[in-house]
This record gives sequence, C-alpha cells and structure tokens, in this order.
Amino acid sequence: MKEKNNAQRSYDEVLIEDGLYVLKFQNEEDVSVAYSREISKRFIQFHFCLRGCGTFSFNQGSYSLSVTEENSLLLYNTQLDLPLDLRLDPKSAMVSVVMTLRKFHSLFTAEADYIPFLSTDNKEKKYYAQEPFSPSIAVILSQIINYNLHPSIKALYVKGKIYELIALYFNKSPNADIEQCPYLADEENVKKIKKAKEIILANMAEPPTLAELASEIGLSLKRLKEGFKQIYGDSVYSFLFDHKMEYAKRLLETGQYNVNEIGLKVGYSTASHFIAAFKKKYNTTPKKYLKALVGN
Repeated sequence: MKEKNNAQRSYDEVLIEDGLYVLKFQNEEDVSVAYSREISKRFIQFHFCLRGCGTFSFNQGSYSLSVTEENSLLLYNTQLDLPLDLRLDPKSAMVSVVMTLRKFHSLFTAEADYIPFLSTDNKEKKYYAQEPFSPSIAVILSQIINYNLHPSIKALYVKGKIYELIALYFNKSPNADIEQCPYLADEENVKKIKKAKEIILANMAEPPTLAELASEIGLSLKRLKEGFKQIYGDSVYSFLFDHKMEYAKRLLETGQYNVNEIGLKVGYSTASHFIAAFKKKYNTTPKKYLKALVGN
C-alpha cells in the first residue's frame, strides 16, 4: 500500500490481491492536483468520480477525457499501455479499480456474454465506456473512501467492497424485480438522502430539525441518520457545519461583507457565536484569517 497525504489532499493505493488494486484520490484544496502512475496494457481500469471532476490525459496530453460527479470511465487496450495521468479538480474525489484481464475473467461465469469486452470479437481490441453510475454504487464508493477500521481488517473490508462495486457496475438487467434486487430499494432511499442534503444546504441559515427533515423526505429519523452518515461520511449537522464554514470563508475572501453580516448569512445571530464557530473549524478568527490572507 502506498499513501501520500496532507491536510488537503490524499492518495491511497491498496493491493487487494495479486492483479487487483484500488486507488483513492481526494483533493480538498482550491486548486487542481495532478496524479500519475504507470499502468501496463495487461490491466483494465475502472474510474469512478464520487465528487467534482477529474480529467485523464493520454499520449502526452494530446487527448483527454473528463469524468464528472457520479460518472464512470472504463479503459482497456491490449495494444498500448495506458499510464494514469489524472488532474483532479478542487473539492473532488475519485476511486479507481485496476485489475488484470486474467483476474477480471476469473470473476465472471461463462454466461457473462453481455459484457462487451469479454466477447470473442473484442478480446484483442481497445475498449472504453463512459456512463453514469447508480446511487447504490455511490454508497459503496463513499464507504471505500470514508471507512475507519482497524488496519488488520482494512484490506479485507476494501476487497469485499470492490467485488460488490464491480458486481453492481455490470448488473445490467433491465427487468430487475425490486423484491429480488434490494439495491433498487436502496436507490430510492439514497435519492431521499440526497434530497435531505439539498434541503439543508438551501436553508443553512435556518435548517430544519432532524425530525422535520426526516418527515419532509419520507424516511424514519434512524434511516436518515444512518443513510446520511453512510453516503457523506458525516452526521447531518456536522456536514452542514463544514459547509457553512467553507461558505463563510469564501465570503470573507471577497472582502464585501463584515464579520457580522457573514455570520447572519450562515445562521449565527451574533458575531461572537460565528467567530467561535469559525475558530473551532479553522483554529483562527475571521479577522486573523483575513489579515494572513492580505499578508500573503
């Protein structure tokens, strides 16, 4: 496993087993971050953009493909190495699965003829596909990025999630019955959780209570709490707090508002409460933050 991390960006590479890797990229900075890695033509690449956008470059930058939020990119070429050359936008997260063709074949039965590049006609051709992924896949990607487990079971946990991810990616049955396929039921719940996020962000100065939010989206309070944590890696109000502080910081940087005005915009009735919240998040006061900004 290789890791490159600082407070605002991270790269984590986990060897699941021979011929199968998972790569995790996160960029919380305000500028794009570049990542590169050699990948030979023996490997199939699956790239999933959970947040923001990432751009993959090929042939020394002469050609590129962008993958936006909740979209995937599959790459495979038996004739040419496809080294990873990724530029990840600010506030973006990407999960990539890289496996050999031999490993990939071992995962599927002989009846998997509907998978295009497993067909006899395509086995020596290059293949790529771009498509949106389901809310069920979004949940798994969040779990892969946000898990907090003992190191001794980390590889086992990620291995299970990667297999689940690949299975759902190729689950193309158009007539799946909701009783036979529990993921569809989950997808409806995921849509409701996403709606909850939109509601709290749209009303961040005066957010609803958790009970009101659960009622508005049609989920139980327990399901709302568990689902929000699962998808976004944080509790509802902790997620909202981080968003409010980030928004407040951007307003400060414009120089158009004073501390009291910004505090009101993000839901604090007094400047002192806002200053205390800002200091809790950034370990400095708004005034000192601005002073440092001007000094730079």
